[in-house]
Amino acid sequence: MILKIDATLDYALAAPTDCLVQINAAALPDQAVRNEHLNAHGAETQVTTAEDEIGLRLWFHEADALTLDYTTEVRIQREVHDIGALSADSPADLPRDVVKYLLPSRFCPSDKFLSYIATAFPGLTGGALAVELEKFVRRNFSYVPGTSGPETSALETFVTRQGVCRDFAHMLVTLARAGTIPARVASCYGLGVSPQDFHLVAEVWLEGRWHIIDPTGMCAPDEIARICVGRDATDVAFLTSYGPATLLRQSVHVTKLAD
Repeated sequence: MILKIDATLDYALAAPTDCLVQINAAALPDQAVRNEHLNAHGAETQVTTAEDEIGLRLWFHEADALTLDYTTEVRIQREVHDIGALSADSPADLPRDVVKYLLPSRFCPSDKFLSYIATAFPGLTGGALAVELEKFVRRNFSYVPGTSGPETSALETFVTRQGVCRDFAHMLVTLARAGTIPARVASCYGLGVSPQDFHLVAEVWLEGRWHIIDPTGMCAPDEIARICVGRDATDVAFLTSYGPATLLRQSVHVTKLAD
């Protein structure tokens, strides 16, 4: 599958501001990036590697505005596994860079859900647990734009039972970690996202590799172009500004091209 991606960011800045941007589709073995172009409208760009060496972080220092136009094509060649049939890895055998995804983070306070997982999902581990957690989130939480914000944690989402993709991903990651499954979030472009926007999904570590789960049900794993990954939205936000930034215009369009 080939995805055509177009994204625009246009923000007004009240004063000279440092901005961290993460919108480039990551070049990975399961997704090949081609015909990529970022128009920064003359802004100087400093590029670094993002979390876990997946994707790019772009730094800008702008005086009064940040305007970016991004376009690319991504060929998705991702093998999709039956997650329910996969076993959990022993925590002691996890790679060093995976262990952190068992730990609580700012928006995923998994330590608060240890007893809940033991009570609500007794005897389940590994992929079988991951599948049941996905079903639980999808069936019991409502996708309602405007009901959460950038400070909403999974603990609050668990109470309100509503939110957007960010909240669904945080909820699944939190519950998975509480069930001793390493889990992280991945920002991405998704073919089925409605309304179109930057998207957030979960990834779980089973049998030595990461597997994508979209708890909103909008996108299949092979309909997603990943941007970057991290502990929670803190690590993967498409824009982090170190000063006031006012949204003027923002758009994302993802379409499927013929192979």
